[in-house]
Amino acid sequence: MSVSPRAASIIPGGLLRMFGLGVLIIGDSGVGKSESALELIARGHRFISDDVVQVRRGPRGGLIGRAPSISRHFMEIRGLGIINIREIFGPRSIALEAPIDLVIRLKKWQLKKEFDRLGLRFPEDTPIAGLRVPQMNIPVAPGRNIATLIEVACQVHLLKRRGYTASLDLSAKLDRAIARGGPKGRS
Repeated sequence: MSVSPRAASIIPGGLLRMFGLGVLIIGDSGVGKSESALELIARGHRFISDDVVQVRRGPRGGLIGRAPSISRHFMEIRGLGIINIREIFGPRSIALEAPIDLVIRLKKWQLKKEFDRLGLRFPEDTPIAGLRVPQMNIPVAPGRNIATLIEVACQVHLLKRRGYTASLDLSAKLDRAIARGGPKGRS
């Protein structure tokens, strides 16, 4: 994603405010970005933009995202058409802008593709306007609750910011158990 460091640029994706984070949801067309965002809005998270996000550098150097004025408050949902989030969910369901703190990339599940199941590989970063923004990849498949997975990804990101990583915690516990002579099922 290339964004000029000085001027506002448009990037594809949707932007929500969740748990105090600005979350940019990206992925291939038809993967379920807008439907997932709609579910998250119904759960009380705040909508900023659908389909395209205007991005600029903020006064402190971070990235700020907002909706282009012409499409502000609107979302396109296949089968429903264009909907107005503010009219459906009320003014508290929207925010004008948010910092871009986390990128969630939705990817279609591929049978032969190996995904990190334990969280031992740290997520990649997405370059935007010369900055690196943490990114988490979520495979999309029938039956997976993507909205819940996005909420949990945000919480995992917040925990990592505070220095906690569950996979490293479990690995350390296993190492201690092995050093004591094997796992005994005790904590």
